[in-house]
Amino acid sequence: MRDATLNPVELEIARNRLESISEEVGTALIQTSYSPNIKDRRDCSAGIYGPDGMLISQAEHIPLHLGLMPTLIKNALASYGTEHLVDGDVLLTNNPYLGGSHLPDMCVITPVFWQETLVAVVANMAHHVDVGGITPGSMATHATEIFQEGLRIPPVKLFAAGELRDELLAVVLTNIRTQDKTRGDIMAQVAANRLGERRLHELLEEWGSQRFDVSATALVEYAARRTRSAIEQLPDGTGTFTDYLEHDGNQENPLAITATVEVAGDRLTVDFSETTDQVAGAVNCSWAVTEGCVAYVIKLLTDSSLPSNAGLMQPIEVTTREGSLVAATFPAPVSNGNIQTSQRIVDALLGAFQQFAPEHVPAASSGSMSIMTIGGFDHVTGQYFSYVETYGGGQGAMPDQDGASAVHTHMTNTRNTPCEVIEREYPLRVEAYRIVEQTGGTGEYSGGDGLLRRLPLTRGTAQVVAGTSRVTTLPWGLAGGSAGQPGEVIRHGNDGDETRESMTRFDVRSGEGITIQTAGGGGYGQQQ
Repeated sequence: MRDATLNPVELEIARNRLESISEEVGTALIQTSYSPNIKDRRDCSAGIYGPDGMLISQAEHIPLHLGLMPTLIKNALASYGTEHLVDGDVLLTNNPYLGGSHLPDMCVITPVFWQETLVAVVANMAHHVDVGGITPGSMATHATEIFQEGLRIPPVKLFAAGELRDELLAVVLTNIRTQDKTRGDIMAQVAANRLGERRLHELLEEWGSQRFDVSATALVEYAARRTRSAIEQLPDGTGTFTDYLEHDGNQENPLAITATVEVAGDRLTVDFSETTDQVAGAVNCSWAVTEGCVAYVIKLLTDSSLPSNAGLMQPIEVTTREGSLVAATFPAPVSNGNIQTSQRIVDALLGAFQQFAPEHVPAASSGSMSIMTIGGFDHVTGQYFSYVETYGGGQGAMPDQDGASAVHTHMTNTRNTPCEVIEREYPLRVEAYRIVEQTGGTGEYSGGDGLLRRLPLTRGTAQVVAGTSRVTTLPWGLAGGSAGQPGEVIRHGNDGDETRESMTRFDVRSGEGITIQTAGGGGYGQQQ
């Protein structure tokens, strides 16, 4: 059905109505969740999909989540079978091999029925502070297979015809350290989707199912047309660029990520088949993560207002090689693939575009989501705790402006956890939290500076897992701008300080802790 069935005004009304529902689902999840990782950091995303998983609208949340969720939703529905769904069902999954990111990102999928017909799906994804595995926080950098990373859940009914499946939830929670927070966060996800379902029912009462279907199709076709037009504004050309991850999770080991991009008229093709093989370390990622990076980069380089629905990828062809770092297959561990590898995928794409469209490309940013997890058993509260946070760094300078300092860039845009919340929720003290000045690269426009956070443990014992990047490599500058300064990880022990590798784990006792410093962004242009 062609989008000519909606005039421009009707199309814009439909887009805003459906996007506002997605935004409201996300807001409800944030406001009702239990863990600081969701309610304070907002590490979650939401969207509306067709009955076959076709993306209709998304909230402006986490680029990584939003880029991979269409693949996950479509494959989860196909795996479970929509013919087995009834009104009141709710599916739960976190399987990265269906297109998810990593095990802590649990996706709740709620089918929406209208007059006994499946007409849409509301889904949200949230990062849980623990899903089991060999380290608290379930982000072990040194895992060699998926089984070590936590509980992997295929698409299963958490609710069946409106009834909670208590035994299933008990199985899930039994394998998780932070049971109370995890249960609360899962129920918040369910409740947020129910709000989205009510809003869609209100829309269907007003529009009817036929107009809803017409509107969804029209929005997808509109996005495809807009994306073709945006690609056409780029110069035709081909570029190939290789960037490197410096650590495989177990040891320093340069891993090549190679992107070849070609723009021909209104079509874009991207080939990652020359990327290195998947590794026995937790930096592998699913092909859905890689496709999400491509979707992000085309919006970054052309038009950030391009609608985020299924039409965005229609003019874009992405080729990966199964079993590679960017299209990992079972049983590859993946917990840090989105944290580290997705950011380097973006760098490789930008490097390739720079070869024939330099005026569109910024310098490299800090290059990592820079994650920290600190967890253990608190004998004062009698409960396990798991502090999880990602840290911003320096943004790469652009052809016309400086990069921002201490911000999340590219595939992540979460907020920070307030210092007061950290000290209230966990046996931790925030001893330092500041911008590290002059770590951004110089040039006509300067890269943004990285940040530093120092966290000592105030009681008991805990296990620390930290993962950053651009410690032995530098965020590159462009057009004569200098590179940003590297990051650093330091263990503070009672017997002294120790500089650690970019991806590391260690135990701490009361009074001991960690400092993580993130890299600055690259500069742009010759300094005047």
